[in-house]
Amino acid sequence: MRRILRLLRIAGVAMRYRLDLVVLGIWTGKDYDAGRAPRAVRVRRTLETLGPIFVKFGQALSARPDLVPDDVAAELALLRDHVPPFPGAAARAIVERSLGSPIEEAFEEFGETPLASASIAQVHPARLPGGAQVVVKVVRPALEKVIRRDVGLLRVVARLAERLVPAVRWLHPVAVVAEFEKILLDELDMLREGAAASTLRRQFLGTGLLEVPVVHWSHTTRDVLVLDRIDGIPVDDVEALREAGFDLEQLAERGAEIFFTQVFRHNFFHADLHPGNIFVSRSSPHYIAVDFGIMGSLGTEDQRYLAGNLFAFLQGDYREVAELHVASGWVPSHVRAEEFESAIRAVCEPIVHRPLKDFSFAQLLVRLFRTARRFEMEVQPQLVLLQKTLLHIEGLARQLYPDFDLWATGRPILEQWMRDQASVRAAAERVRGRLPRWMHLAPELPELVHEYLKRQTALPPPKPPSPPAGEGNGRVVLAVAGAGLVVAGALLFGRPAEALGLYPGFAVGGVGLVCLLGAALRR
Repeated sequence: MRRILRLLRIAGVAMRYRLDLVVLGIWTGKDYDAGRAPRAVRVRRTLETLGPIFVKFGQALSARPDLVPDDVAAELALLRDHVPPFPGAAARAIVERSLGSPIEEAFEEFGETPLASASIAQVHPARLPGGAQVVVKVVRPALEKVIRRDVGLLRVVARLAERLVPAVRWLHPVAVVAEFEKILLDELDMLREGAAASTLRRQFLGTGLLEVPVVHWSHTTRDVLVLDRIDGIPVDDVEALREAGFDLEQLAERGAEIFFTQVFRHNFFHADLHPGNIFVSRSSPHYIAVDFGIMGSLGTEDQRYLAGNLFAFLQGDYREVAELHVASGWVPSHVRAEEFESAIRAVCEPIVHRPLKDFSFAQLLVRLFRTARRFEMEVQPQLVLLQKTLLHIEGLARQLYPDFDLWATGRPILEQWMRDQASVRAAAERVRGRLPRWMHLAPELPELVHEYLKRQTALPPPKPPSPPAGEGNGRVVLAVAGAGLVVAGALLFGRPAEALGLYPGFAVGGVGLVCLLGAALRR
């Protein structure tokens, strides 16, 4: 009954703002909103009225220009700054319950008036015993219950949409809601966010590019996160940065360098870099990041896809772009590469021939995803996070310096990463990473070879034409010898020969792999 009543409440709010006309207009391409507030404004007001979970859902949609119209995405981006705070007394009670002690024992001072308020948590100023100035991030009260209730309703709506509206099935609405629920529940865990902040801080320590506040683990729990308080200039306050004497072109370049370093060197990136989460230090030209609830990472194949696509686009090699999509499995193999190539050329050719200062990589990715969608491309969550981050970084960089050339900053990092991936050292490191598993499996190889030989002996004799005499035995000998050499190489790997400075295990294992390949190819 509570779920039904909540659903009726949602329907009532939607009708108050006439979202039925918005949906009908998007569906038919006609304007049914004459004399009303713009549709994007009505969508935002609806989500604000329904509460923090729907606000968070709107924030997520604002980063998906591939799913919602541009005007709606731009309006929903305003939701990050328009979330009413909850009472400071409630925040105090949550802190005391989480730390298991009165707030006067945990802090010398605790300000009940929040510095900022978001859909998941709000931030309060405080001072630790000893005088350290900190901020205390407190999760909204009873939020997990609200999340599960409202996400349950979203799941029902998604199932109905997937069943009744064929045009939206490609979006996989049920899977999108499930992913949204996972992100929300992860953001509730302040221990997880603290771990992400510590990792990011360690990766950039001493680089002079990005500063991350120190996590005070003694005061951090699942519901409370305590960080050093930062003092910086908001990155979108261009006038204040100019008055402080900063070189805006240098700041733009450093912002792009931070992005490419996170994605290609660390493979761990801050995926919520909107202007409210980025500051510039008042003392030196480096950035300060806050709010680590949403972090992203790419697999090696995703990194290769991104780098390969960027290089192929700038060279006008649209066949390579099409083949990368098919080879990655994101576009089905039955799609004709020639058709996909033609569609990509039609969309992207007008973009890539603009001057680089007018060239937007983020918009290029958006158009690429929209084009690939027509060819049954599956939505890739990790690339969506990357696209969202790139949109923010590119927008901020050009706000600081309108003639900023993102490619000039990113290309050296990309080229170095691609060289590293193709090096012998990288291959050796990949083998070294697999070595523990190989060592674990090595004792089982003789038994597996024995079982293989038993099965081969038990098989009925082959029908004519039979292979030349001795060929089957030769194949088995190659297989056994190859397996033995791979095991020997695994045992030797990592022990460099003092005289030659080589890895004998790498060489022995390589010979073994050649033997196995020969056995597989021998007819």
